[in-house]
Amino acid sequence: MNSNRTLAAPHRRKQDTEGLAQLVRLRLAAHLGLRATIGAGPNPMIAAMAAAPTAPGQITVIAPEPEAVTAFLHPLPMAALYGVGPATANTLAEYGLHRIGDLASVPLGTLQRVLGKATALALSQRARGHDPRSVTPAAAPKTTGYSHDFAHDELDPAAHRGALLGLARTRHGRVRDASAQPEHIPAHFVVGKERFVNERRTSLPDIDLDVESERRLEVYDAIIKRFGTERTAVTGMPETYRARHALRDAGLALGIPPQVVGEIAKSFPHIRARDIRAALAELPELRQLASQAEKFGPLWELAEGLDALPRGYAMHPCGVILSDASLLDRLPVQPTPAGYPMVQADKEDIELGGYALLKLDVLGIRMQSSMAHAVAEIHRVTGRVLDLDNPDHVDLEDRLAFEMLQASDSIGLYQLESPGQQDLLSRLQPRHMQDVIADISLFRPGPVAGQMPARFIAARHGATPRYAHPDLEPILSDTYGVTIWHEQIIATFAQLTGCDRAAGEYARRALADADRLPRVEEWFRRTAGDRGYSTAVLDEVWETIASHGAYGFCRAHAVAFAVPALQSAFLKAHFPAFLYAGILEHDPGMWPRRLIVSDARRHGVPILPVDVNHSRAAHQVEQTSQGWGVRLAFSNIKGISEGEVARLVAGQPYTGLQDLWQRARPSLPIAQRLIRIGALGPLAGDLTRRDLLLQATELHRQSRARTATDGQLPLGGELVTSTPSGLPEMTSRDKLGAELDTLQIDVTHHLMEHSHRLLNELGATTAADLRGMIPGQKVLVAGVRASTQTPPIASGKRIIFVTLEDGTGLVDLAFFENSHEACAHTVFHSGLLLVRGTVESRGARRTVVGEMAWDLDEVAAARRDHGPQAALDLLGRTDPAPTPAQPVAPQRTLADGTAGARLHPYADIQPAGTRSADLRRLGHRSQGSAG
Repeated sequence: MNSNRTLAAPHRRKQDTEGLAQLVRLRLAAHLGLRATIGAGPNPMIAAMAAAPTAPGQITVIAPEPEAVTAFLHPLPMAALYGVGPATANTLAEYGLHRIGDLASVPLGTLQRVLGKATALALSQRARGHDPRSVTPAAAPKTTGYSHDFAHDELDPAAHRGALLGLARTRHGRVRDASAQPEHIPAHFVVGKERFVNERRTSLPDIDLDVESERRLEVYDAIIKRFGTERTAVTGMPETYRARHALRDAGLALGIPPQVVGEIAKSFPHIRARDIRAALAELPELRQLASQAEKFGPLWELAEGLDALPRGYAMHPCGVILSDASLLDRLPVQPTPAGYPMVQADKEDIELGGYALLKLDVLGIRMQSSMAHAVAEIHRVTGRVLDLDNPDHVDLEDRLAFEMLQASDSIGLYQLESPGQQDLLSRLQPRHMQDVIADISLFRPGPVAGQMPARFIAARHGATPRYAHPDLEPILSDTYGVTIWHEQIIATFAQLTGCDRAAGEYARRALADADRLPRVEEWFRRTAGDRGYSTAVLDEVWETIASHGAYGFCRAHAVAFAVPALQSAFLKAHFPAFLYAGILEHDPGMWPRRLIVSDARRHGVPILPVDVNHSRAAHQVEQTSQGWGVRLAFSNIKGISEGEVARLVAGQPYTGLQDLWQRARPSLPIAQRLIRIGALGPLAGDLTRRDLLLQATELHRQSRARTATDGQLPLGGELVTSTPSGLPEMTSRDKLGAELDTLQIDVTHHLMEHSHRLLNELGATTAADLRGMIPGQKVLVAGVRASTQTPPIASGKRIIFVTLEDGTGLVDLAFFENSHEACAHTVFHSGLLLVRGTVESRGARRTVVGEMAWDLDEVAAARRDHGPQAALDLLGRTDPAPTPAQPVAPQRTLADGTAGARLHPYADIQPAGTRSADLRRLGHRSQGSAG
């Protein structure tokens, strides 16, 4: 009787393995009468494949060295590879891939287009000898076999402290600080290092460095200087076609005017190009465009044909690899426009190919730059030296900061400013740093999908915590019995099975692999059961582990996120003007600048307009009669160059337009924009802005007619007439339009002020008054659309989340699918919205479930042209605007690998806040206005 047996010997020399295999073969023959064929290799997959093609009774041993594995695998036929069935083998053969070596040579991105992402990733790993199934924790490898001291190879913290900040967050480990706790993090938040570096880990950890975005390239330069260009490179990032880019490029190729193509592309959500025609037929907000679809000919079909094709190849925004001196011999490297060496491979190929000893993610965090700017302004203006990392300077549990968080007043705060976070803060009511750490951890796809925030908040506010077993209380007491963090999964494994924490981490990582999950469960139940835990306890614990282990969050990450979040809260509570100056300078968050300005006003911080004699290149803080204010910078002006900014600052002060024109030498468009937004201020005297526009035109005409040396006035008479021309001054609407067009900020007064009379007549409720409304009440709310999102939802439904800003605060709205026919087009195509809906309570906050939406400009036009009754009649219409009939398509959903849920095919995965109102359309400029 013949039988094949496999033997995995990852840590034995070849001679020892052969001897052991001989012994096993002899004993099987002597005791059981079996003629065993034995294969041995560095992992179970190689061992099984080594046994498969050999003759009965033969022993085949594959040495663990990569060269030996490659020599064994690459000549084998494709069907010999674990996981390749006849259908897959035939598919690969159609592309000329017949042997395992052929598969290993194909770039991962190409393979994913043939087989799909998951299958391609698994087979690409196997073709290189990596067994994704691996072994159970008890048989895990014991060490990385690498003992290099990275403490001596890191950047010098003293020399680069300002950029590195000491807050480097690591996704997979902080090697240098694995056993050290930063001084500014309280000792009781120390976290174990097993999640990052442990003796069973077979690969080196990735290292993430969070640095100031403005100084990210300084860190790149320091890394390359330290390790050399021969073994350091940045990674590439292929960009593939999605709907918007595909429509733009296909439209331009067909000769459609760029402006028309741009409007078409911006109408679509950020979806796959292959779904363009389906979206056109199914999405209510695209109905108007669908009615005109035929006139664009083959645009839709051509754009869909570009789906997933490469559009370009760029430098990855944060990936840096450190390799050995053979890097340039193994990978093609090209210079980026900035001069950095870039490998022609993406991060997946880097990881699978083993080209890097270490992979660094140097993440440029704009909030870090914002806080650095705020601290610098505090020192410049007050002389005070504020060290954010010094607990004597910044209390991470400051009372005023936490009162602000409890009120959901979190615009401009790191990690805490989104509508979803404001909702969570309102319900959680954080009282100390531990609550903020939990808040950041809970606001993730996995915990949200598992209803963990609700359980945590209930326990946080008095519900009795529940533990599956008393042994778990020390592990879960910090989170009231709710499993949130990876570290808790590791500790649970260690407690119930008796394994060490390194093995617990090994098991946790296996939870994300569907093939390995059953073996981990079997090991867990058997080992924990042997230690006396009941089946009921194990059932409950395993349900939690299996559901949330792969989608949880690392506590070390949450602590590292919570520190800058609370530092930004401290700055907003005690130095608001300085933080707003930093935010306006570096634009770090999800909200547009005009909303940051509005929030500053609500906090009593004056926003000072651009002024040719007081503005600088960056936003600065100035003393005013109302306290510290923020002076807008020249850099806010649309289209201004760095050279023009430098000349404007260098020539200050100016005595008038002619002086500015001669010494700062702005281009005519920039001079006109400065005039329109009132940047000449008191220098204008009794001249209107239109008088100054006329003067600027004459100055430009004369400068073209005569040549003068830089800085020298032409001789011979007055340049232009400096007396009033009789042109009327710009109206307040003209001035507002100029500010929105030039700065994207309504500086002199809020955009909604022109609508107050109309909204009072209609009985609309402001954001400030909404807080006192009773849940279930019907209300009218209005405001500027600050953000629009259609994120993935666990149910697979499509919900449109909108945030309006009306000057008194924010109004969060949700439009469910039953309202999309009536509302979606208006919501996505209007900047000023009037919405009817029902009030809902979310903690101390009030939100509105939208039922009907109107373009506020249209309502205002009806009121202006036909009287108040016309506006009321418009609000009485509940049916959508007439559009051609469209077929109703069946509900489709896609797999969402991030949250482990179903994804609506038109969920917009673009980051929140990118689809705010187009302020250039909200200028209210009168016809024929010279302004």
